[in-house]
Amino acid sequence: MRTVFKSQLSKTLVTLLSLPLIFTACRKDVTTQPTPAETPKSSSRLSTDAIGVTGPKGVCYVEVNNNDIRNVGSYKLSTGQQLFDIAIIFAANINYDTSTQKAVLYFNPQVSNVLNNKATYIQTLQAKGIKVLLSILGNHQGAGISNFPNQAAAQAFAQQLSDAVNTYGLDGIDFDDEYADYGTNGTGQPNSSSFVYLVSALRQLMPNKIISFYFYGPAASRLSYNGVTVGSKVNYSWNAVYGTYSVPNVPGLAKSNLGPAAIDIQSTSSSTAASLATRTVSNAYGIYLYYNLPNTDVHTYLSSISNALYGKSTTYNP
Repeated sequence: MRTVFKSQLSKTLVTLLSLPLIFTACRKDVTTQPTPAETPKSSSRLSTDAIGVTGPKGVCYVEVNNNDIRNVGSYKLSTGQQLFDIAIIFAANINYDTSTQKAVLYFNPQVSNVLNNKATYIQTLQAKGIKVLLSILGNHQGAGISNFPNQAAAQAFAQQLSDAVNTYGLDGIDFDDEYADYGTNGTGQPNSSSFVYLVSALRQLMPNKIISFYFYGPAASRLSYNGVTVGSKVNYSWNAVYGTYSVPNVPGLAKSNLGPAAIDIQSTSSSTAASLATRTVSNAYGIYLYYNLPNTDVHTYLSSISNALYGKSTTYNP
């Protein structure tokens, strides 16, 4: 099974109790099957076109431990529109408080810097029309989006997320079911209700914000419970395996809200990236996923993609 490393450095995540953690960050291949999806009837649906241009939205993860998220706003199409539509702060964590046995939202120092200086990092991008989301993933402590023991626990964590969105002026939350190490600290294993309860509660708290799902981990096979689907609550979902094309199997999401193409800017070849972009347009999907935008100028690489997506090259204005 092919493994893709998600970061070149350790994510330097600190636990809530200041206990040392040693870990590696890796991505394992996921098998998904394309399925037809119905257009969901929800007031939370947003425009599916890219900013000011017809074509797929560009969604870009930035490892803020190492790179400046403002770089997302430095790239434009040759006709002046922003290349990226959504920037994702990678990443906040789900820690586990062993004394209260509850999941706790945690920000490492680099994430805290971005959030606490929202005028500098977040509002700068929003002023360009770019939406800014916060990615949420586990931290090797046993807590994750797939093992809340009951609905009340899921709702309590959803409240923490909603409070963060409101406090820092964010445009939404992105869920990534990795690094939880389910079972650690006596926590439960993934269950069928947890993720559905979580996104349902968060959608109620944030009716007009973006909720997205990085299609990976135990949550990817637990998308329906008691007649409620994750696809009816989230806005978007995208493939999690860089350098590949795989349609996320999220019933309830239309093609315009799905991203089957995913690339790592620092490791996926430009020819592969361009081929995946061409395929995205040919198959009429609405998202193209970028990961690992560096601080250096990569507009030539990005032009190979934007030419395929929009028929326009990319420019760089740091």
